[in-house]
Amino acid sequence: MITHRRILPYFVLLLVASLVSCQTRTPEQQARQLPYPKNIIYFVSDGMGYNHVLATNYFEHGQAGAQVYEQDDWLSLAQATYNAARISGGETIFHNGYAPRTAWEDPGYLSADYTDSAGAATALSTGKNTIGGALGLGLFGDTLTHISQAAKALNKSVGIVSSVPLSHATPAGFVVHNHSRHNYEEIARYMFFHTKADLIMAPGHPYYNDDGEPEEMTARYVGGFEIWEQLVANDGRTEFVFGDDLLYVQDVDGDGNRDPWTFVEAREEFVAMASGPTPKRVLGVPRVYSTLNYGRNRDHKADMPFEQPMNENIPTLVELTKASLNVLGQNPEGFFVMIEGGAVDWAGHDNHMGRMIEEQIDFNNAVMAAADWVETNSSWDETLVIVTSDHETGYLTGPGHPDPFNDDVVNRGRGNLPEARWHSGSHTNMLVPFYAKGPGVELFEFFADEKDPVRGPFIQNTNIPQAVFLMWGKPDIVVHRLNR
Repeated sequence: MITHRRILPYFVLLLVASLVSCQTRTPEQQARQLPYPKNIIYFVSDGMGYNHVLATNYFEHGQAGAQVYEQDDWLSLAQATYNAARISGGETIFHNGYAPRTAWEDPGYLSADYTDSAGAATALSTGKNTIGGALGLGLFGDTLTHISQAAKALNKSVGIVSSVPLSHATPAGFVVHNHSRHNYEEIARYMFFHTKADLIMAPGHPYYNDDGEPEEMTARYVGGFEIWEQLVANDGRTEFVFGDDLLYVQDVDGDGNRDPWTFVEAREEFVAMASGPTPKRVLGVPRVYSTLNYGRNRDHKADMPFEQPMNENIPTLVELTKASLNVLGQNPEGFFVMIEGGAVDWAGHDNHMGRMIEEQIDFNNAVMAAADWVETNSSWDETLVIVTSDHETGYLTGPGHPDPFNDDVVNRGRGNLPEARWHSGSHTNMLVPFYAKGPGVELFEFFADEKDPVRGPFIQNTNIPQAVFLMWGKPDIVVHRLNR
């Protein structure tokens, strides 16, 4: 583990922040001493807590510390996840933040006033805490700046990848501005026609069920059937009919021409896209409805991981990761991509250990694939990889909780489920793991100025984009609107 140390005098950090906070980075700014990652690969395992990582390690490897991101050359910290406030009875009730001592003395504290994925994604993307359910909007409906928008101001490519529907809270929370995470159709249309994303890869296919079998579902995750049918025509159109209105795709590279989506859906297409030339702009929706694999055999999930066959016609998160990095890596200016293992959260809500481990393994393998990409196609001097969570789901502990309090799951050997207990079907206030490697990790260390008695130094979820804005600059943006 990289140890915490003072790396920048406070007044120097304030000076640098004032210089770059609202400016697009110029060659002169790049010459300053702050690190400047060309690429940022931002992994979010939705719902992942410390025990989720540990349980997966025990099942897969029979020991702790087995993942690439847990090695000594990665920075390892804890991360707080709370929202700014909640609305109750029409009143705004502000939160006080994570209380380290209370978190290890009061079991009830951990399951009160927790964040949801929308508020957490907004914090992880914009550097501002908000209320639950809001995407890219502040407490008073103000439009917040996403990391992806900072990337675009530097002519970088932007990608969004997930194992759950593309218009769900976390993928949407990195590019969208909307007052409610539940406006799926509206959110999807915003992603397609207002954002300048170069790549979106995630489920939501309206003509396949969760077993990857043909069946008509709803089109709510992909903007409605009218928009969907025009997208899958794959005819290079830039103008879409939506009722009595017209919607237009964006110019993503600044050449003055609107850039159409290239649509892909077959697993073979995703696998092929992991190497060689690629389209400029890719919308990939695998032939599955809500998740890549979590939802298969929905009515009779086996207890053990991988006991039931995986969806063979559906790409894994690893395959989506490899494809996305090859597409985005074509840009000589670099890229930003958020890759979510979204169904770890779904398994936590269901208290299903076997499926949680499946999803976490796929996520871990995606991180490994990204690390391999860095070492083969880039370097750790130009690419920053972040691995974290938006919140813990399920209140997963060892069998002894609460005595000892919030104990670790117990190792029962490789191939066996660990001894563990779930205490909730929802989210918690637990600190979650944070790992990073590449240019800029020193800034995360600097921000970790609070200490938990068990987890050690921790950062706020908002500190992650704040560090990125220091390195990349924070552009002025217009108030959100649907591009018509």
